[in-house]
Amino acid sequence: MLFLLLLLLPFRELCCPGESTAAPQPLGSHHPAAEEPLSFRMLQISSFANHSWVNTQGSGWLGELQTHSWDNIVRTIRFLRPWSKGDFSKQELKNLQALLQLYLRGFAKEVQTFVNQFQFEYPFEVQISAGCKMQAGKASEFFINGAYQGSDFLSFQGSFWVPSPAAGSRAQNVCKVLNHYRDIKEIVQSMFGHTCPRFLAGLLVAGKSELERQVKPEAWVSSGPNPRPGHLLLVCHVSGFYPKPVWVRWMRGEQEQVGTQHSDLLPNADGTWYLRATLDVAAGEAAGLSCRVKHSSLRGHDIIIHWGGYSILLILICLTIVVTLVMLVVVDSSFKKQCSNWNFISPHVSSAAFPMGANTQDTRSSGRQLCLAQELWIINRFLKKWKTSLKQIW
Repeated sequence: MLFLLLLLLPFRELCCPGESTAAPQPLGSHHPAAEEPLSFRMLQISSFANHSWVNTQGSGWLGELQTHSWDNIVRTIRFLRPWSKGDFSKQELKNLQALLQLYLRGFAKEVQTFVNQFQFEYPFEVQISAGCKMQAGKASEFFINGAYQGSDFLSFQGSFWVPSPAAGSRAQNVCKVLNHYRDIKEIVQSMFGHTCPRFLAGLLVAGKSELERQVKPEAWVSSGPNPRPGHLLLVCHVSGFYPKPVWVRWMRGEQEQVGTQHSDLLPNADGTWYLRATLDVAAGEAAGLSCRVKHSSLRGHDIIIHWGGYSILLILICLTIVVTLVMLVVVDSSFKKQCSNWNFISPHVSSAAFPMGANTQDTRSSGRQLCLAQELWIINRFLKKWKTSLKQIW
């Protein structure tokens, strides 16, 4: 632990030279979603196979959006977005990178040194989530949580390391050792209580256009495999929406159906999201149910799709197609009748209309071609109007 302390002491100069120890000020109005605090967190997963081999993965996240990763080969920060550097200078970013290099090297050595004392058993895995969160008009907060083998182990609260209630005596011993080092606690408070909020504020400004992006969802319903005899599995698919928060429920009128089950939110290739909401119902009770979707991009105009029926959009499309087909049939019948009348009249037309010597067969053929040309012209006009109407509906 002394080795780790010696490594951490230079951090004060690396990450926050001359930084004031005053509490961070409340944020202004640049926060894109003032209702909910947005966080920046760094995730570390260190896998210890034995006393000489360890692999560490690191990443940075702005809310649910990954913005950084740690390149384990060249030991540098990878900036995954054009704005991932926030408003930090090159020197500040260089300092942070040096800080992470020192920390990760020292962390692995310290853990391996204390394996026997704290009764860790190879192989094992340590996970750490550390960062800060803030909300417009309020002071920022920071958090540090550690896990061992996927279970809560310890956290930093106020000015002390605190063991998780279910972690037992092992976590209590680790916290007891950590709490002896006052300098480590001060550096942690400075790093996550001051530097992190300032970095987060810069990210929110630099990435504003992407963070405030709104993409409307598409929704449709289908049936899944029957869960049991006499029952249906209703599936509501919602895809292509951004940002991630979405509300999807099966409804009967204005009444939510408590049996609605949701899948995990899955990412699409374009950065949008996909979700399924399912409902197991008796076959005779499916009528009258609908899927309702709420999302910030819809601006209060919920998507409602009725089961056993169709969405309003699909109904309009079907009506347009049916009306168009009916009109085409009427036009076709009308012109066939007209052409038939032309064939009947043409042999009896006066010689003034067709001079002596004119071929009657040629006259009939010419008449048919004229009718056909007129019919095709009108059909094409109907098709163009149908395409235009369909585009307007979409």
